[in-house]
Amino acid sequence: MLKDLIAQGFGNEEDYNCAEKIINGANIAYQLHLTPDQCRLMAGFGGGMGIGSVCGALASGVAVLSYLFVQKNAHESDTIKRLTKDFLQCFEHKMGSIICTPLKEAYYTEEKHCKDVIFAAAVALDEVINQEMSKQNTINSEEI
Repeated sequence: MLKDLIAQGFGNEEDYNCAEKIINGANIAYQLHLTPDQCRLMAGFGGGMGIGSVCGALASGVAVLSYLFVQKNAHESDTIKRLTKDFLQCFEHKMGSIICTPLKEAYYTEEKHCKDVIFAAAVALDEVINQEMSKQNTINSEEI
């Protein structure tokens, strides 16, 4: 699971930012088979897109959900909208915000940086993905 990788310090050696830790960690945890170039697309989302806006870990989480659950485009069903809402609400319930600036004010330290925030994003992403995979497996088994 992604949360286990993050808890073990994944991405620290590479000096990944929050968005990079989630996308690269998810690539391993969920076997996405993304190339390093594809993962690099999320680099600019770190630090709330550099302006303290929506947390970069969350932006990468939404990208992972899109990659896993959108077949053609977002308008094909309500799935990605529902999963994004569930993911962001789960995170916000635990951490109090989805915005980088207040998250940094509450959780950033020189020693840990945003580790607690990134870990909470990984936990929320794992939860949403596991729930959706279980739901899809149930639907698929009922169709047989």
